[in-house]
Amino acid sequence: MAENKKYNIEVRLWIEETEGPFLGIGKVWLLENIRKTGSITNAAKEMKMAYRQAWQLVEEMNQRAESPLVVKLLGGKGGGGARLTEEGEKAIVVFYEVEKRIKDFVQRESQNLKF
Repeated sequence: MAENKKYNIEVRLWIEETEGPFLGIGKVWLLENIRKTGSITNAAKEMKMAYRQAWQLVEEMNQRAESPLVVKLLGGKGGGGARLTEEGEKAIVVFYEVEKRIKDFVQRESQNLKF
């Protein structure tokens, strides 16, 4: 007879909007890196992502959200940069809250799996 095996359910979360995927863990990490570094350029470098790709993701999120998640700061002495708006901060919090509730549910369901 086989030993008792343990099975786990794995899920990956992304939030969709009418035009398709809107927010997933990759975009959340990008937002967090913009918050941390104060710049899209540095956030992209931190993630080993091309600036152009990071900028396109930010533009797409900004256009598809009800209000922008990231604002660019005008350059001056020391250059410009970017920062999250209140909506950008909220997007991160909401994503992780939803993800935690789903993972808690999945954890409970996994405990009862037998095949």
